[in-house]
Amino acid sequence: MRTKSDYPQEFVETVLTSARADTAERRRAFPRVRTSWAAPVPFRLQDGVGVHQIAKNALARRGAWIGPLLRRLVATDAVVATTVMAACLYSLPGTRAATVPFALLAGVLWVVLMTLLGGYDSRRLGDGPEEFEKVGQAAVLAVAMLGVVSYAFQLVLPRRDVLIAVPLIALLTLLTRYLWRRWLHGKRREGIAMLRTLVVGEPSAVAEIVTHLQRDRHHGMQVVGACTPVGGASETCLGGVASLGVVSEVPQVVVDNDIDNVVIVGSQITGGPLRRLSWALEQTGADLMVAPGLVEVTGAYVSLHPAAGLSLLRVEKPVHSSGRLLAKNVQDRIIGTLMFLVAVPVIAVAAVAVKITSPGKAFFAQVRVGQDGERFMMWKLRSMVVDAERLREDLVGRSDRDGLMFKMHSDPRITSVGRVLRRFSIDELPQLWNVVRGDMSLVGPRPPLPHEYARYHDSVHRRLRVKPGLTGLWQVSGRADLSWEESVRLDLRYVDNWSPAMDLQILWKTFRAVMSGSGAY
Repeated sequence: MRTKSDYPQEFVETVLTSARADTAERRRAFPRVRTSWAAPVPFRLQDGVGVHQIAKNALARRGAWIGPLLRRLVATDAVVATTVMAACLYSLPGTRAATVPFALLAGVLWVVLMTLLGGYDSRRLGDGPEEFEKVGQAAVLAVAMLGVVSYAFQLVLPRRDVLIAVPLIALLTLLTRYLWRRWLHGKRREGIAMLRTLVVGEPSAVAEIVTHLQRDRHHGMQVVGACTPVGGASETCLGGVASLGVVSEVPQVVVDNDIDNVVIVGSQITGGPLRRLSWALEQTGADLMVAPGLVEVTGAYVSLHPAAGLSLLRVEKPVHSSGRLLAKNVQDRIIGTLMFLVAVPVIAVAAVAVKITSPGKAFFAQVRVGQDGERFMMWKLRSMVVDAERLREDLVGRSDRDGLMFKMHSDPRITSVGRVLRRFSIDELPQLWNVVRGDMSLVGPRPPLPHEYARYHDSVHRRLRVKPGLTGLWQVSGRADLSWEESVRLDLRYVDNWSPAMDLQILWKTFRAVMSGSGAY
C-alpha cells in the first residue's frame, strides 16, 4: 500500500489543496481535470455529437421497449373493456343497436381513466401491487361516474352494466396486467428491457445496493458499474461491478457508458451538490435516484413534504390507516368465508383420513399469539403423532432452521397422511375458520407460539403489529427454506407496506407455491 511519501511533494500539495476547496461536494479529490456539474455542458462531448443528441439517445434506448409495452397495455385494456361492455349490451333486449358505439366508448373511457390515475406510468410497470391498485381505483371511479351521470341526466342504467360489467372489466384487466407483468419479468431475467444503472457512493454502501438489485432483476435495473470517492476500488468491494470513475466524474461516466439511472447511496452527495448533479444529469437524459436509507419501505408510504425551503420525506403509518384496515378486514371476511365454504369438503375428507390412520383427534388446537400480543386458539388438521409436543424437546437440537423457528426435513413425528397434508398445506385449511372469526387475516406474519413470542427482541415484536396470517410474504418467497433472519425481514417489509392489492398478489403466489410444493415439509 502506498503512503504519502511515495508521491512527489508538489503533487501531494495540489491534491490536498483541491480536497480542502471542494470537500463539501466531492469529499475527496481526484487528480484529473473535471467539468463542473453546474457548467453549461458538464461533460466532454465526442466529435460530431451534439449536447442535445445525448438526451435523445437516452430516450431512444428506453423507448425501444417502453413504447411497445405501453401500446400493448393500452390496446389490451381497450379490448377488454370493449368486449365486456359489448357482451353485456348485446345480451339485453332493446340495446343491441347501440352495442357497437357504446362498447367502443367504454373502451376509450376505460383507457382515459387508467391514464388519469397513472396506470400507464412507465415507472410503475412490473411493480405489482401499486400497478394493480390503479385498476381498482379506476373501477371505483367508473362506478361513481356512472352514478353521477345517471342522477344528473335522469338516465336508467342497466344494473348489469354497473354491478357486473365494471367489476368484470377490472378483473380481466388485472389478469392481463399480470400476464404482461410476467412477460416483462421474463424479458428482464434474460437481460432485456433493463435500465443501465450506475451506483454512486462509498464502496460498502454500493456493494449492499448492488447485491439487492442483482438479486431482484425483475425491477429492471442492470448495474453496469459504480463511482466512488476514490477510483480503483476492486469488484469484490463493489459487489461484483466495475469501478468506472470517481464521484466528480459521474456525468462523464453516464455519457461514456450510456447510463439510464444514477443511484446515490450513503451520505456522499447531499444538499447543494446533489442539486447540481441533478442539473448535470438533466442534459444526459439519465434519471437520478437517491437511496434514503429507509429499508423495506415502499414508495406508496413515502412522500415529499416541503417545509422552510426544505424537501422532507414523510413516512406514512400504514397500520393506522383506517381506510386500508377496513378494506383489508372486508376482503378477509368475504374471501375467507368463500374459501372456507369451498374447503369444508376437503377438510372433512382429510379429517377422516387422519382419524382412521393414526390414534387421536383429527383436529389440533394450539394457543398462538396474535395481533399486539393477544392470544387465541388456532386450529389445524393433525399431521403429527398425538404426543408431538412432548417429543419436540428431544428434537430441538436437530432443527433445520436457525433462530426461533423449529423445522425438520425428516421430522419423525409426522404421520404418513400428515406428510401429504403438509405437502399441499391442507393441514392449514381449518385456520380459515380463524380468519372468519377475525382472529387471523388471510395474509400476515405467521402467529408464534407463546414461548417463541417470549424470546422476541427489539424489532421482531413489530411482526405482530398486524393480524397474523394464513400465509405471508416469506411463505411465497421460499416457505420453510428461508433463514430466520430473512423470514423476519420479509415479515417486517409486509408490516410496513401492506395493502389489499398486495394481499391479493400474495394469495395468488401462495396458490402457485402450494401447487409446486416449494419449501414445504
